[in-house]
Amino acid sequence: MASGSNHDRFTSWCALPFGLLCWPLLGWGGLLAGSFGFLVGGLWLSPDLDTRSKPSRRWGPLAPLWAPYRKLVRHRGLLSHGPLLGSGLRLVYLGLLLLGFSLLLQPLGAPRPTALWQWGTSLWQQQQPLVLTALAGLEASAWLHLLQDGDPLPPPLRR
Repeated sequence: MASGSNHDRFTSWCALPFGLLCWPLLGWGGLLAGSFGFLVGGLWLSPDLDTRSKPSRRWGPLAPLWAPYRKLVRHRGLLSHGPLLGSGLRLVYLGLLLLGFSLLLQPLGAPRPTALWQWGTSLWQQQQPLVLTALAGLEASAWLHLLQDGDPLPPPLRR
């Protein structure tokens, strides 16, 4: 199992090569979206958000937002380290937090959840290939993490 520093180092080293793989198909936008997704996935949305880890601390004053996630998700379990499922769950969790804050802060002028939904829908319609590339980068960084931990399959799927 790799240390947090090793995870960070490999994420940083592999982000640009991943973006370069996207460049022939999508040009500079693909390079940026792929590299950015890879970095965000490895450094801020890591499978290790289920522990008190470097990725958790990177959230700074927002780090306590991940405390319920840590309580609900078992470390190295299917929900945190599962291919596709782990990244998907972290994105859904983040989306639900954004929705909750949008509702709570509406009296202070925060955008309504419907406005956030419309923004997301518009982004998807206008930039679908780049959004998919960023999501692929996010998932690829999670796979890199799993490979560094020694077994890309979560416990229920291991032999």
